[in-house]
Amino acid sequence: MIKQSSSSDWNAHRHRIRQLEAAGRLLDPDARERDRLLKVTHGYAQGLLNELSDRLAYGHEKSAASHIRDLPIGEATHRIEALVDLLDEAVVRTGILPAHPGHVGYIPGGGIYASALADYLADVTNEYVGVWFAGPGAVEIENATLAWMADLVGYPVDAAGNLASGGSIASLIAVVTAREAAALTPADYEGVVIYSTSHGHHCVEKAVYVAGLGKAVHRQVALDERYRMVPESLVQLIAADRAAGLRPWLILASAGTTDVGAIDPLAEIAEIARREDLWFHVDAAYGAFFALVDECRPRLEGMERSDSIVLDPHKGLFLPYGTGAVLVRDGQKLRDAHGYDAPYLQDMEAAEENRAPAALSPELTKHWRGLRVWLPLLLHGVEPFRACLEEKLELARYFYGEIKKLGFEVGPKPELSVVTFRWVPENGDANAFNRALVREIHRDGRIFLSSTMIEGKFTLRLAVLVFRTHLDTIDLMLELLRDLVVQLEASAEDWLED
Repeated sequence: MIKQSSSSDWNAHRHRIRQLEAAGRLLDPDARERDRLLKVTHGYAQGLLNELSDRLAYGHEKSAASHIRDLPIGEATHRIEALVDLLDEAVVRTGILPAHPGHVGYIPGGGIYASALADYLADVTNEYVGVWFAGPGAVEIENATLAWMADLVGYPVDAAGNLASGGSIASLIAVVTAREAAALTPADYEGVVIYSTSHGHHCVEKAVYVAGLGKAVHRQVALDERYRMVPESLVQLIAADRAAGLRPWLILASAGTTDVGAIDPLAEIAEIARREDLWFHVDAAYGAFFALVDECRPRLEGMERSDSIVLDPHKGLFLPYGTGAVLVRDGQKLRDAHGYDAPYLQDMEAAEENRAPAALSPELTKHWRGLRVWLPLLLHGVEPFRACLEEKLELARYFYGEIKKLGFEVGPKPELSVVTFRWVPENGDANAFNRALVREIHRDGRIFLSSTMIEGKFTLRLAVLVFRTHLDTIDLMLELLRDLVVQLEASAEDWLED
């Protein structure tokens, strides 16, 4: 017999539930309140975008960031207007403003408006995109974007992939897939060999470490004068390692290095990988989407023969940060490496779940990243993306030619949209001078560029990839550099002691 609660207990329990419901309804505002909140945030966004050119690309003074700590999370509530004002002061006006056309440092991310709308819709609907059973339409959108990328790369129809947070996680997925495809066990790790260059991105090396292969043998392949992998050096290293009883396993090549934008000779490397039966991975996080531009396709020839490839839509497609992708030529190998099963997921239909993102990556729960890719591509078509990429190539070439005219020492002619350069002063240390030059550029704030060390030389980098960066930005950069060089040459005391 089921014991019945007393009427008073029952009523008290229901009353308490109603009280909690009323308190929690603040999380589900009505239409009027939603309109008010949206009006404030939309108004701020519109104002920011309208006045970008009047803002600084880099907020050198960062003390306002500490104001975040002055507003601890607790029981207190705050008006949306005050919170948006704080975000503007403490976040948007400090450090790099990635949305700014003057952001030409590192490899810039994008943030096109259509993707912001897509994220709004993704968050409002809160679609679950881990398994097909739960969100078939959302998964179809993810897979449609990946299929388009696979076709762009030149992969076959049975390739598979995953939308990740960026190149780091995408690289980890690729390395784990390569590890499992080779059936490596911990006992094998110290005897397998990985081949890369000194200009490979550190996130790929980190992925190797996180995948448990930190004790694998790492070989640095020689670079040519344009900082590209030398195939002959790769062949020699592989032969020597086989002769030494080691197991060559993984080649890590680049299609657009961070330092100089170099593209390794992918076709030659692919042939070596095929002949030697090695897994061939291409880090094309920066360079892959330049395949949309006809003139770039020959430079990227060979990426279609890779076993796995990483490409970042938040770079070459100008999407918001947090949008990376990995593709594996043999999709089954990706599934074998990341498939899973659990009793509570028994409602899923096996045939359909074969396409589930959760079966192709470490993530079971994930943001619906596909919508921020799919919606802009269907809204705008591919042509504006192609035109924007071609414009960035032309801007890099223009800057390269003009900076040479000003007397700067330049690095390799840009293959993509990165230009390296430095000023060699008449007297004093060039590294100290260029450190001071970067410092003064950052203090000015209208342009943000970055630096690197290449063969012991402190080198400036201009990376043109923000979709809002146009000719006027590059002309401003040239004007700023010319003026600062004159200023620093005339005041050597400001940098000679650096």
